[in-house]
Amino acid sequence: MSFLTVSKTPSRRLLHARDLLFELVVRDMKLRYKRSFLGILWTLVNPLMQLFVYDFVFRVLFQVKTPNYTAYLFIGITSWNWFQTAVLEATGAILSNPDLIRQPGFPTAILPNVTVGSHLVHFLITLPILFGLVLYNSIPLTAAVLWLPVVILIQYLLTLGFALIGACMHVRFRDTQYLLSVFLMLAFFLTPVLYELSMVPERYHRYYRMNPMTHMVDAYRAILLRGESPDLNTMVLLAGGGAVLLGLAYSLFHRASANFVEEL
Repeated sequence: MSFLTVSKTPSRRLLHARDLLFELVVRDMKLRYKRSFLGILWTLVNPLMQLFVYDFVFRVLFQVKTPNYTAYLFIGITSWNWFQTAVLEATGAILSNPDLIRQPGFPTAILPNVTVGSHLVHFLITLPILFGLVLYNSIPLTAAVLWLPVVILIQYLLTLGFALIGACMHVRFRDTQYLLSVFLMLAFFLTPVLYELSMVPERYHRYYRMNPMTHMVDAYRAILLRGESPDLNTMVLLAGGGAVLLGLAYSLFHRASANFVEEL
């Protein structure tokens, strides 16, 4: 199938890209859980196991006094897992799909988007459990919950920007995925996922605030645990930064994509 047959009008290209993204996400989800007994429910196994272990270690052994710590922890784990897993898997998206890359006119930039979209679905599947934890702890849901789609969209922009950069770099430098896995492991512990930022010495706060995921995780917690709207200035900066990052990442990816077939 040649992708050059699609109309060249911008609206038609956009609709085609949307439909193609949807079909590829569905394909990815089907292949991921093909012949699996639990199927998509495996999405919940990893974050729940992480929750049980970290909750026991920090709440029981270290006796962390953070209110509603189980829900607090689950928010951090699920939002971070979406970012980390999507970026890491998207790094190999080009090398994993050589047949699609060789198709004339195929929009290669959609492949990292597919990975980010698939893991967005995984994140959304965890939300009912998260809301269940919030209600179980008698935390009232306020109108701030209307901010949730906005925060998710901002995280999507940021995640896709990093995913595009990682994907095009990995085609040329095959160590990228290995280096990135180490970096993301370290970044997990340097992001307030398992602990509160207030536990970090004040002199390090400015470094933590340079990490966009610090603000993303806090935005989810503000909405669901504190019943507050996330800080508007921070959200505007993250949205603007995400849009700029995505634009730069797409430009870099577009230039690099001319040599993808030769690099495969």
